[in-house]
Amino acid sequence: MSLFSLNRLRRWLPVRQDLFGRGSGGYSNNDLREIERMWKKFNARLARLFGRKGKDPYDGRHGNTGRRRRGRTVFVLFVLLLLVVWLCSGIFIVQEGETAVVMTFGRYSHMTSSGINWRYPTPVQSHEVVNVSQVRTVEMGYRSSLKNKQPREALMLTNDENIVDIQFAVQYRLKSAADWVFNNRDQEEMVRQIAEASMREIVGRNKMDFVLYEGRDQIALDTHGLMQEIFDQYRAGVQVTNVTMQGVQPPEQVQAAFDDAVKAGQDRERQKNEGEAYANGIIPRAKGTASRLLQEAEGYRDKVVANAEGNASRFSMVVEEYKKSPVVTRDRMYIETMQEIFSNVTKLMMDVRGGNNLLYLPFDKLISQATASASESQEKASSSAYEENAPAASPQQPDSAPPRARESRDRGKR
Repeated sequence: MSLFSLNRLRRWLPVRQDLFGRGSGGYSNNDLREIERMWKKFNARLARLFGRKGKDPYDGRHGNTGRRRRGRTVFVLFVLLLLVVWLCSGIFIVQEGETAVVMTFGRYSHMTSSGINWRYPTPVQSHEVVNVSQVRTVEMGYRSSLKNKQPREALMLTNDENIVDIQFAVQYRLKSAADWVFNNRDQEEMVRQIAEASMREIVGRNKMDFVLYEGRDQIALDTHGLMQEIFDQYRAGVQVTNVTMQGVQPPEQVQAAFDDAVKAGQDRERQKNEGEAYANGIIPRAKGTASRLLQEAEGYRDKVVANAEGNASRFSMVVEEYKKSPVVTRDRMYIETMQEIFSNVTKLMMDVRGGNNLLYLPFDKLISQATASASESQEKASSSAYEENAPAASPQQPDSAPPRARESRDRGKR
């Protein structure tokens, strides 16, 4: 039976108005029957369109098979169109340097390369595109600028119980997109926590002076290795490329006192270096002087010993000759002794025959003048030779006089 009956139509339809605006008391039975007939006809056509068996009681062509087949064809084409649209929604494009992780009902299925790819549409499969060629950076202890410090991350404790302020940056890239997506809940926060934990462990193993000065590169290298070990252990899919130390210094509250201590240490090192330089200069000089004096003493000793041995040998020879001819030997010794004595005398006395007058000649003055003139001429000759051959030749010393002039000068002094 139809959903619409005459009584229901009477209750639902409004009261019909006549031409003069007066109510006629409602629709007539004929009007209601006409509306019901039109509604039944609409239901029958709708049933035929979707393949249901039915016929239009007001249409004279009951059981028209062609019209039913046409309705089924339209429905099938509509379904096929929806299926094609649904399948085409699984097409996606992956850019160069990226990869896509495909998941089947939320579970890992496979990874795709760059280009045009296809997967089963939603809700069967889904995908997530990950950039594996990008070098990512995590800043620790600061954000965007060294002035924008993060004390909670930067302040660390050293092995000797001192606090240092460290800012560093970690650069990394992805080596496994599947591990990056499925083994990490918050990827960037995970990298930040591992970087902070690794740096704190490495700093805690070393002393403050090593961290602040000579150990910066070593600290960064050790942190790099420890971070990579932790990432591999957690299967995070991360490859650490570089750890850069941006700033290492004491806390701001003690920066002035620390600078004073550093300056005092620098002054101590400077004075220590100056003392070592003075010691390195004076000690070799003293050693050289001592060696020279030692060699001079040894030379003098050898000379005295040689002279003594020579005098002893000569005396022995004289004794042998004296035994053979005492008179001749005695006269010869007298003459040699007088010759040696008079050779050292600078004054000469002459006895004039037939008178008692003594002639005094100032040979000492004459010898001194001759020695001085000889020394001046020799100095001039040496200076001219030095100017011609400088810097190969060196000028002679003023004491390098001829042997005879030097002996005469020594005699004059005596």
